[in-house]
Amino acid sequence: MQRFTLESRPIPAGLEYQVSDRGRNPATIQSWCYQCPEFRKIRYTYIDAGASAQIFNSVIYPSHNYDLPLLGIDFLSFGQVKNLIVMDFQPLFQDEAYLRKYIHPLQTLHDKYPDLAQGLEMKFYDANQYFSKYLLFAKTDAETVKTRVFEAFKDYLNLYWQMLGEAEPLIDQSDIQRIVKAQKDYDQYSADRDPASGLFSSYFGHEWSERFLHEFLFEDAVPLAASAAKK
Repeated sequence: MQRFTLESRPIPAGLEYQVSDRGRNPATIQSWCYQCPEFRKIRYTYIDAGASAQIFNSVIYPSHNYDLPLLGIDFLSFGQVKNLIVMDFQPLFQDEAYLRKYIHPLQTLHDKYPDLAQGLEMKFYDANQYFSKYLLFAKTDAETVKTRVFEAFKDYLNLYWQMLGEAEPLIDQSDIQRIVKAQKDYDQYSADRDPASGLFSSYFGHEWSERFLHEFLFEDAVPLAASAAKK
């Protein structure tokens, strides 16, 4: 049974696929984007740089009439030796009522996978903003990725779908506008700090990478240069 009725969501021309012509390790980057009544944006990006790097990134944005967290997934493999995984319900707000409703249920899964909850230090982000204390964040080996990580991935997805099924759509316009602003703030925060922008630039050039960051990955963010020019 199909859970959601998905339809393609447009990706700006030239950003859905790109091939690197730089360096010894050619790379391709490909993205897909979908939407449905429950989710306004479901994006996936896959970078294939052969043995040197394999990267999968996804963020799911609920429609603005739901106050659910965003679902963020990152799987990164470098040289088939360094494997990094991140999975989290990314909270839009940090007040206790919100965290109790949407983040505390994650604790059971967090406790189920202690080997994937390594408490690694975040170099580019504030762990207390747009991340939950029950995120899975680990450096691990390829065998664990195939087994434990895949099981955790399914568990996190199933809990997220369950939360959506139990969520009451927002009706009041002020509540909906609060979600609109919160998701825009998330995009701005993420675009300003995303460490992948340097990786994108190294493979695909600065100009393309800036477009990809601000026109697709975090399309509600304003580039810092443009923001500064307005002031």
